[in-house]
Amino acid sequence: MNDPSDPSAHALNSDMETDYVVGQDNIEGQLGPFGFDIHNRVFAVSALASVVFIVLTLLFPQRAGAMFQSIVAFSTGTLDGYFMSVVNFFILFSLALIVLPYGKVRLGGPEARPDYSYLSWFAMLFSAGIGIGLLFFGVLEPVYHANVSAPLGVASPFGADGALDPAAIADATALGLAGTYLHWGLHGWAIYVVMALALGIFTYNKGLPFSIRSAFFPILGERVWGWWGHVIDILAVFATLFGLATSLGLGAQQANAGMNFVFGLEVSAASQVIIILLVTAVALVSVWRGLEGGVKRLSEINMVLAVLFFLFVLIAGPTLIALSGFLSGLTTYVTEFVSLSAPFGRDDDAFRQDWSIFYWAWWISWAPFVGMFIARVSRGRTIREFVICVLLIPSLFIFIWMGVFGATALDQLYASPETSLVKEYVIDSYRPELSLFGMLNELPLTGLMATIAIVLALIFFVTSSDSGSLVIDTITAGGKIDAPRVQRMFWATIEGLIAIVLLLGGGLSALQAGVTATAIPFSIVMLLMCYSIIVALNGELKRL
Repeated sequence: MNDPSDPSAHALNSDMETDYVVGQDNIEGQLGPFGFDIHNRVFAVSALASVVFIVLTLLFPQRAGAMFQSIVAFSTGTLDGYFMSVVNFFILFSLALIVLPYGKVRLGGPEARPDYSYLSWFAMLFSAGIGIGLLFFGVLEPVYHANVSAPLGVASPFGADGALDPAAIADATALGLAGTYLHWGLHGWAIYVVMALALGIFTYNKGLPFSIRSAFFPILGERVWGWWGHVIDILAVFATLFGLATSLGLGAQQANAGMNFVFGLEVSAASQVIIILLVTAVALVSVWRGLEGGVKRLSEINMVLAVLFFLFVLIAGPTLIALSGFLSGLTTYVTEFVSLSAPFGRDDDAFRQDWSIFYWAWWISWAPFVGMFIARVSRGRTIREFVICVLLIPSLFIFIWMGVFGATALDQLYASPETSLVKEYVIDSYRPELSLFGMLNELPLTGLMATIAIVLALIFFVTSSDSGSLVIDTITAGGKIDAPRVQRMFWATIEGLIAIVLLLGGGLSALQAGVTATAIPFSIVMLLMCYSIIVALNGELKRL
């Protein structure tokens, strides 16, 4: 196996212009205080800036909250067309890789074979990539789209007199699910494809360090090992930190809401801070155990729990209605794909700016984290196999999950709107963190299932923090994948603290601001990556 931390493996292949070893001393980590093995410039700037951000947000929470709101307003109101266009390009780029000759190139070279089975590969991918989102948005988003804001141009099926029209219900359900699929399907996973491919090709096929900057060697040459490369890696660190903080913040809110629903624990910022601290402590133990003993084992456990949880909802709920909702949503997603995806395909700023742009920024901010993690566990896959699996299979899994959960919740809402907790939590009082538990309230074994949902959220929380700290540590250690564990524990702690200060500094708007602020510059980085990928694949084709 090609170890990207082995200096003997760092000679570039013949299709590259120069040997990167000339610049190797600029990025190699050094043994520092407390056993840290760091890439001085990237680690120092990233760590210092993170600490300063945490301190200033705690000292000036009101000013921080106002700043966060301004960032969200600018990003969603001014850059909406830009974000929509960029993510659409990533889809076209990924699909082209499937059908072009590049698809036969193998990550790691012609003789490389996968290090993990499909089951383990998918389990790690799901737990790190979309776990908390499935629980938080699986009920919330379909119900919201179908009934509250009517973002897709469909009037709410609730009339003034409470009468329900079956055709309107079916139409709203299908469009509500299609809007949800838009945000959790091909677009998001295409972002991960670009990042993971860039890292995998330049690490396993070109022998470069396992770092974001390596993908820019075709563009920057030797300068990639200087300050240009430092800036790229620092941007990746901050994108990862704030993307993770958003997920951790949402996870803490949902876990707190679930504990209130089941055990009566107070819903408050203090409770959520305690949850983040406790789960971060568990994540530190997982980090200490490493990839095999930590995140891999937790991911497999959580995958089994998630499947059992899903099957319970499917069987205990209105099974035929849930499956019908999934299929109708999928059909509408396919037929309305262009109009849903186009920068200005539908004349509804609320749907595009309040939902789509936040999601695209969130996926982009997660790209260094999930992309690097996917690349780490995907050596040996062909480009075609990799793109199909990462782009299509997870999307289908998410569609089934959200189709069943969303259709089940909508059926409950339509059947008894006067007593539905889903209606109360999503429409009347808008308490999104409770939407899942509102749906579970109408099913058997409510207490047990709600408890399992809390456990799922907490384990997703841990695996996200664990995987994220591994990725950030790799970037700040100059691409090394075997840096000291104490270093990964440092970043796991920083992630938890940033999630705390964002919650205290403005709640959801602060989480959105952190994501969009880092996604703006990093989206440009990812566009340039596409060019580098093509250059590298052209060289690989010459050797086949």
